[in-house]
Amino acid sequence: MRPSGRNLSDMRPISIETGVMRHAEGSCLIRCGETHVLCTATIEDKAPPFLKGSGQGWVTAEYGMLPRATNSRNRREAAAGKQTGRTQEIQRLIGRSLRAGVDRRALGERQIVVDCDVIQADGGTRCASITGGWVALRLAVNKLIQAGLVSSDPIIDHVAAVSCGVYAGQPLLDLDYAEDSEAGTDGNFVMTGGGRLIEVQMSAEGSTFSREEMTQLMDLADSGIAALVAAQKAALA
Repeated sequence: MRPSGRNLSDMRPISIETGVMRHAEGSCLIRCGETHVLCTATIEDKAPPFLKGSGQGWVTAEYGMLPRATNSRNRREAAAGKQTGRTQEIQRLIGRSLRAGVDRRALGERQIVVDCDVIQADGGTRCASITGGWVALRLAVNKLIQAGLVSSDPIIDHVAAVSCGVYAGQPLLDLDYAEDSEAGTDGNFVMTGGGRLIEVQMSAEGSTFSREEMTQLMDLADSGIAALVAAQKAALA
């Protein structure tokens, strides 16, 4: 049924390797099948100007794809002089998602920047970036706690993301590129470890979808998020 041979509700193999960057306060390499993303977190000692004097911190993200992350070379966006709309949309999604799992007042007036660089792409790069980005963020916050720079843990809950879609008339979990490029319905689900929704992006790519199909995709997303959170916990153990 699936090009990969997986069952409809099967995730791709997940691995998260931490501490892969020497200088970053938090880092990991997340592999979701053939999608590989390097995630780093950098602590900056001051919050953005719009938060000055508020007592609150900020978490933001930047996203990029290496030129040969795909089967043909993509020109570096820096060479073009501007980011594409897709890149801007994805990094805003990552930032929004990670902030949903943070008590910004407990973080204090500082900023954490999470960089997500796609080394190899096979679908689901934004979801892998959110899931791995949270691990890098968790590691950076651990350093603040160990240094006594925060009085309480700013991390409220795990944050992870997974894609689901309708392919050849069947709801699928964790789409790779072959499935995503042909899916009639495509969705990205961002959730907390406790099962709370942060953001859902769903669209009919080739055909409309029913409420029943949406519920089926939500159920698949629940199981996928549980697997991703388990992988996050294992990586941090």
